[in-house]
Amino acid sequence: MILPGYIFSQAVVLDEFAGGFTRPCEIIHAGDERLFVVEQIGKIKILLPDGSVLEEPFLDIDDRVNAQGNGMGLLGLAFPPNYCSSGSFYVNYTYVEANMLYVRISRFAVSDFDVNVAVPGSEEVLMQIQQPFITHNGCHMEFGPDGYLYIGMGDGGSEGDPFNNAQSLNSHLGKILRIDVSTQPYTIPADNPFINDETAHDEIWAYGLRNPWKYAFDKVSGDLFIADVGQENREEVNHHPAEAQGGTNYGWRCYEGTEPYGLDSCEAGEYVAPVFDYAYGENINGFRCSITGGRIYRGASFPNFYGKYFFSDYCSPEYWFLWKENDEWVTFTSGGFMNGIVSYGEDVFGEMYAVHGSDGMVYRVREEGEAFLPHIQTNGNVLVSMLEGESYTWYLNGVMIEGENSILINAAESGNYVVHITSASGCTVTTGGIDFVISTAADHILVRSFEIFPNPAIGTVWVEAILQTAVNDLRVDIYSLDGKKVLSHPLGGSERTEIDLSTLAPGIYFTQLIGSKEYMAVRKVIRQ
Repeated sequence: MILPGYIFSQAVVLDEFAGGFTRPCEIIHAGDERLFVVEQIGKIKILLPDGSVLEEPFLDIDDRVNAQGNGMGLLGLAFPPNYCSSGSFYVNYTYVEANMLYVRISRFAVSDFDVNVAVPGSEEVLMQIQQPFITHNGCHMEFGPDGYLYIGMGDGGSEGDPFNNAQSLNSHLGKILRIDVSTQPYTIPADNPFINDETAHDEIWAYGLRNPWKYAFDKVSGDLFIADVGQENREEVNHHPAEAQGGTNYGWRCYEGTEPYGLDSCEAGEYVAPVFDYAYGENINGFRCSITGGRIYRGASFPNFYGKYFFSDYCSPEYWFLWKENDEWVTFTSGGFMNGIVSYGEDVFGEMYAVHGSDGMVYRVREEGEAFLPHIQTNGNVLVSMLEGESYTWYLNGVMIEGENSILINAAESGNYVVHITSASGCTVTTGGIDFVISTAADHILVRSFEIFPNPAIGTVWVEAILQTAVNDLRVDIYSLDGKKVLSHPLGGSERTEIDLSTLAPGIYFTQLIGSKEYMAVRKVIRQ
């Protein structure tokens, strides 16, 4: 159900970030601060955090990629969770052999000598799937929270899926495939839904799709959002909850979105309708023709976007937000955007990027009137990393600060601060530096320690305040980034108090320690 009349005032704008790409169609990160831009012609290029592009491609396989058609070429790229240690990654592209068109899923390896260059000769072909027509190749790939590789396949093309590929379990076309690439060349996960069905391909995870043009896993909930391009009436978004089993039938070609399509020649069976669809064709904002799937925003810069699925239409200058509120699906749409967007991606910090297929540009997605937050935030003399990791190494003016290995530090002197964050998968991310000047707003002389943990927090936190002497009316006041007090909680006589933050929207907050009606200390807390 979509709730009508929802008021959502935040507008989305695109900032130019980098250009000069040839038919770009995908942008992802590999666990560090680099971005990888896929060009349909058969090249992958590295985009650095300052917007510059490395001259030498990360991978160049244009000698084997056939990119003659609009929906053909090098279309998919996926880095596994252990990429920083394994050096192996996966691509999906179209090629022609003996006048037949195929989709090929392959594994490649990065060079042992240069992390910015892959080895074209290291290709190991995992799967080859014949295509009956040049359209509807799908080809998006993404690793799920379970560590398995999910591969999106279109129905093979032509109008109305004439071979009924999407509903046929003996075809890989019109499906989401799911494989385990941790072994060579790959294996089938034991819980794939059709692994014991001799009439079905073991790799199939979901079916009934026409051309899944980008899908995305929510890195917090694990839910899967699939944007499926329609025939001539409806464009749709399908939702697969993280706890749901595989085997879902999304309806094509029996249904196009929520409307019947080929029921006269299609056995519908049980299918799951999209959570949102919209009409193809003319509307007040222009002409709609093809959905471009986006991402679920989990960055820290724009709390109004947090947890919402963002997507657009290739032909129309419109965008949508889709999210759940009180167990109901809510949507918001607006015009004045940009058509021609073929893909959305995110960097390691969760900020979103848009790829324009024809002008060769990469844009940063931003809330109008708001700015991207630095990777290190400050309040008083506290510095906080905006990225959560397993370990942290802080540097001041290029020199490592001994003993500082948590998400935040209390700065002891002015200078340029940088933090290296090591993730659970072993990747190391270097934040942008911040020039910091020591504030006079230091902790009150009576404050021995003031800590908040866990930080970031999901629901409740513990606040521990240890003072030199007792202070009357000790409490914490919590403020949002725009200076509004959102919560106040007394600390009483105990040194450690549990506080419930579940009523606060995800984002960054400042927590002030107040006693005897005066300011005593401030710390930053991140509500996930």
